[in-house]
Amino acid sequence: MPDTRRINMRKIRDVLRLKLEARLSHERTAAALHISKGVVTKYITLANTAGLDWTQIQTLDDTALHNRLLGTPQRASSFVQPDYGCIHQALRRKGMTLMLLWEEHGAQHPDQAIHRYSQFCENYRRYAKTLKRSMRQIHRAGEKLFIDYAGPTIALTDGSRAHIFVAALGASSYTYACATPRETMADWLGATAQALRFIGGVPQLIVPDNPKALIANADRYEPRANETVHDFARHYGTSFLPARPYHPQDKGKVESAVQVVERWILMRLRHQKFATVDDVNEAIAPLLAQLNAKAFQKLPGSRASAFAQLDAPALQPLPVHTWELAVYKTVRVHIDQHIEFEGHRYSVPQSLVGQVLEARVTARAVEVLHRGQRVASHLRCAHKGGFTTVPEHLSAAHRAHMEWTPERLIHWGNSIGAATGALVTRLLETRKHPEHGYRACLGLLALAKRFTRPRLEAACVVALELGTTNSTHVRDILVNGRDQVQPTQPEWTSPQHAHVRGPGYYQ
Repeated sequence: MPDTRRINMRKIRDVLRLKLEARLSHERTAAALHISKGVVTKYITLANTAGLDWTQIQTLDDTALHNRLLGTPQRASSFVQPDYGCIHQALRRKGMTLMLLWEEHGAQHPDQAIHRYSQFCENYRRYAKTLKRSMRQIHRAGEKLFIDYAGPTIALTDGSRAHIFVAALGASSYTYACATPRETMADWLGATAQALRFIGGVPQLIVPDNPKALIANADRYEPRANETVHDFARHYGTSFLPARPYHPQDKGKVESAVQVVERWILMRLRHQKFATVDDVNEAIAPLLAQLNAKAFQKLPGSRASAFAQLDAPALQPLPVHTWELAVYKTVRVHIDQHIEFEGHRYSVPQSLVGQVLEARVTARAVEVLHRGQRVASHLRCAHKGGFTTVPEHLSAAHRAHMEWTPERLIHWGNSIGAATGALVTRLLETRKHPEHGYRACLGLLALAKRFTRPRLEAACVVALELGTTNSTHVRDILVNGRDQVQPTQPEWTSPQHAHVRGPGYYQ
């Protein structure tokens, strides 16, 4: 069982969203988030005690939500709890109802508080779900979207192959298919986002197999999706619930849809030639419409008509913006007020110097998060060693880290030697913002501890002669020992004198 003290606020929000908004059971919520049902119960109880619903939770930041949930101790319930095990046994009798059992429970405790009938029924249903052992699947409208890849692929003229992604809704069997270049995490999630746009809404659950691209730990009982998959689910307000390994019956709906797509679509395309994945998708689109409009053999209507009647009204609305693949990374703010990702540095507000933050990186942007709140956003840049700086981050009237200034760094350099001070000054002056040179100056001055001050001063003399503006060049000079090389002496020549014959005399 995971340690609940280590669960971050983002996962707590996911627990509350899946329970209070999506109305999933404790068991499904726990399975989707890879936590125990006890942890789900804990935070739902805390939210109920605090009087919070999902609308209120969305308006609170992480700090406020933490204070509302965990700031004060929980109050013990004053309601008399019935024996739900006995109630479960009693309901097996013909004619027995929950209303009668609730009235008898109240008669047994006339002077004590009992739950209202609606809460009494809800508590019993929650208990009964823990006893259910049947694996028979009941597909409710708008509940599940099953996703998988077909086994056969389509050859392209350049020698590569197009992989066929298939998605099917549980209640109506409404089917979506598209081609992707591979079966990476980006392909899986990108195709799933297209499927959601195709159906025009979001189901409560998305049920994949256990692909390594999506599932970090394909455990039989508690499979765990990776953080990027959770980010996708959070964006669309849904959840991933992987099927059990080696149990195709858990996703029989998509297994059937894959077979139908292979027979109805892929076989009709077997004689065509395709140059790109986009060409394959253009050929799939009209066949997909025909497949969904095709009448059922044993049921009235078609996939399209069943979708319009069952799933479409029950789906949650799509978000305004389409999801983008995001990578999360823990970063620390250095004294130059920048965080670093893939060798490039991005500025953040100066008050966060020294703190550990979280970077959310997409193909186009880098967002910096502090306790779940965005504190900086930049366009992503691939220039290693470069800076992306917002001037407002560096020009606040009240700086929190006045300890580091250009004057102090120059003074420190001069205390080692004039050449070191001059090189520190050059490092600061050649940057667009002096703060950009802080890290380079510290790297330069730190060499004094490794190679001694006299050697650093000698290396700075050589660096100034070479015209360098990079502290790593000084380090290389010290490592190679160039600072210890004595200047070469000029070749000795004999002095001019009347009594000295000189070398020409002997030629």
